[in-house]
Amino acid sequence: MHALRPFLDGLWPLRPDTWARVEPLFTPQELPKGQYFIEAGQTARQVGFLAEGVMRAFYRNARGTEYNKTFFVAPAIVGTYSSLITGQPAAINQQALTDCQLLVADYPALRALYDQHPDLERQARLHAERQFVTKEQRELEIVLLDAEQRYALFRQQFPGLEQLVPQYHVASYLGITPTQLSRIRHKLSRGGPSTSLPM
Repeated sequence: MHALRPFLDGLWPLRPDTWARVEPLFTPQELPKGQYFIEAGQTARQVGFLAEGVMRAFYRNARGTEYNKTFFVAPAIVGTYSSLITGQPAAINQQALTDCQLLVADYPALRALYDQHPDLERQARLHAERQFVTKEQRELEIVLLDAEQRYALFRQQFPGLEQLVPQYHVASYLGITPTQLSRIRHKLSRGGPSTSLPM
């Protein structure tokens, strides 16, 4: 629990009386490697704080092909927001890529505090705004950057992550094949030209 308060206060500081209401809502949960926080088709009710470990969010098409949408590296907030907000079944999966430690809360109970605690509501809004910006930037990366540029950006955004997860997960996130990723990494390891990112 000690890591949750500083993370939340980094978004917007909570008053002591607000934290006294928020803290009891979160309970520890272990999520072993390979297990799911939520699977597509389930209706989300929980939001989690990832205190330790790495998770991924991904889609799976009708043929069973998986596409990684993003990675969560502790500390991070996890949960399928569209399902939490709309009450409709989730379209994405969230899975532990390493053994994970989370603090999990019932989202309706947390949201019920917004009216009495505007600082909590503001904190949630700021987090949602950050998520929107991240989503938009990610969409632009896929359209505007080539594979080498996307890989360079991935290494900036997730330093050290490729040592923790299989290469095919990284390739899926970049929208390329594992073979293409291997070629890019080999080129860079041989001192190939550095990839510059658009300003």
